[in-house]
Amino acid sequence: MDLATLKALKPSEYQEAAAGYRATSKMAGTAKEAIGNRISAQIRNQLEGETANAALRELKELSKDFHYVEAECALVSTALDGFAFDMAAAKRKLESAIEDAKAAGCTVGADGSVSFPAGGKEVDGRLPEGGTVSASPSPADPTSAALERQAVHMHPNPNFGKAVGFADRIGDALKDATDADAKWAPKLRALKADDDLVVSDRDWIDVKSDTDGVRDAGKSYLDSLPQPPKHDSPKDNAAWWNGLTDEQRSDYLAVHPDSVGAMDGLPATVRDQANHTVLDEAHAKAQLGYDAWLKNHPEPKRYEPYFDPRTGMEVKGRTVENQEWKDWEKARQEARGPLGGMEAIQKRFDTYTDESKRPYLLGFDDKNNGRAIVSIGNPDTADNVVTYVPGTGTTLSGIDGDIHRAELLQDRASLIDPTHTTASIMWLGYDAPQDLLGDATDAKYADAAREPLSNFLTGVDTAHHGSVNSTVLGHSYGTLVAGETMRDHPDLPVDNAILVGSPGVGANHAKDLHIGADHVWAATAKHDLVNLAPPPAGTLAPLNPMAYWRLFNDHSIMYGNDPTSDEFGGQTFHVADGELPGTDGFMPAHSQYWEGDSLNNMAKIVTGGTP
Repeated sequence: MDLATLKALKPSEYQEAAAGYRATSKMAGTAKEAIGNRISAQIRNQLEGETANAALRELKELSKDFHYVEAECALVSTALDGFAFDMAAAKRKLESAIEDAKAAGCTVGADGSVSFPAGGKEVDGRLPEGGTVSASPSPADPTSAALERQAVHMHPNPNFGKAVGFADRIGDALKDATDADAKWAPKLRALKADDDLVVSDRDWIDVKSDTDGVRDAGKSYLDSLPQPPKHDSPKDNAAWWNGLTDEQRSDYLAVHPDSVGAMDGLPATVRDQANHTVLDEAHAKAQLGYDAWLKNHPEPKRYEPYFDPRTGMEVKGRTVENQEWKDWEKARQEARGPLGGMEAIQKRFDTYTDESKRPYLLGFDDKNNGRAIVSIGNPDTADNVVTYVPGTGTTLSGIDGDIHRAELLQDRASLIDPTHTTASIMWLGYDAPQDLLGDATDAKYADAAREPLSNFLTGVDTAHHGSVNSTVLGHSYGTLVAGETMRDHPDLPVDNAILVGSPGVGANHAKDLHIGADHVWAATAKHDLVNLAPPPAGTLAPLNPMAYWRLFNDHSIMYGNDPTSDEFGGQTFHVADGELPGTDGFMPAHSQYWEGDSLNNMAKIVTGGTP
């Protein structure tokens, strides 16, 4: 870039363009919300039939279009802000060098060269003559820099050295501007959509690529913004976010949706917006990977003739699934990975009919077994908030049932207390143990979850607009997570605890949870095998569930006193006995707390009542 171009360049014009794209992004986001949260919800609530279904399908695609526009225009805005920042810095460097050269009696030419006057000690009655130094960047090579210093030292006119310094500064400014232009031009050219009206999985892969590109190119600009707290305190997070301008929030959110989505203490609407982008990007990547797997692994023939094992004769009209297909199906399900969980989350946004049941995605991560935090209802405005912590075996892939539990409790709470609003959160914010008789006998998973759950609950309280009645609901191993968290954080903003199907909560007495023993409620179904929980890891060799059923007496608990026992000192509530376990180890009673009296009683506790 030459001197005249940089002098004439106005970074403010690019900032104004950024503001325009930012406004477009905001309008697209508003349109997306209107389609998903009002128009589609009203259609689902009032109409039915194929016409209504067709309209909903079209609106869903339109909503995806607007979400894509929202994300891409936000990235364009951030890129333009980053470009303006870099060019403004280069222009300030240039202007400073020109002003300093002028003050020193030098003249800067149109090409950036610096002319210096005669000066120094007279030689034969004459001052050393002046001259002109061409603009060039400061030597980066040590040898070149040393030669330049030697030339300045040997020159009889001291103004020569000054001119060299000014020429270097001008060259540096022009180089910075040229580098910024070369860096940002391809990033901005990449921020364009395909020439169709379909937002495909590949489009969302491009969004992820664009995000990475803008974030890397804009490092200097982004580093100049107020940085988020290092220690992830919900209150500090909220203070940081509230201290940003709308422009800074938009730019940070555009390139760090994963970070913003995970920040406890920020508004639910902000986290939901950020996590939706992360979800769509992750879903696109997973879907394309799954499609590629299917292409490379065609489905084999599923059925083969059935032969009677006694006679060895084929039984006409009967077939069985062959082993090749079974192996293929198992591999297919593994290849599909967490796609089912992602679709279960998105399904909530595509099917709810009432604003009070509007879902919010407060956390999402597809790494390892995956994590997800889904709220049914807005926790920032609800009168009651219940946070459900699931237990052993919970993964992103199978999250549908756990979200459904949150829905059931929110629905029942709304029926029991229609005068107050309730938000019901499914919190899979930790790596849950996966094996009942292995991982679940180790407290390390709960130990690692204590700080994340504490920060989340504190964040709910921080972001809430007014006072809130907060309940923690732990199920199975989730009761240990809840118990340890409350035990180790005496000032946690929690009013009630519900512990169902608990193998122990890491405490021997309800008072150790710091909310008053009369606010700690526990229940375990008669036929729940957790009544016969094994001792901690290492004390016995693994056995199957029925072996434990035969071996242990009532209230053998892994982690402290049984929370339903008199020794624990808390409150108990009635639940049905539940179904007896099967010989295959399946434990229906362990999952039946979201039914009948149990669900009613939990809803009463959540809404501040007594079961």
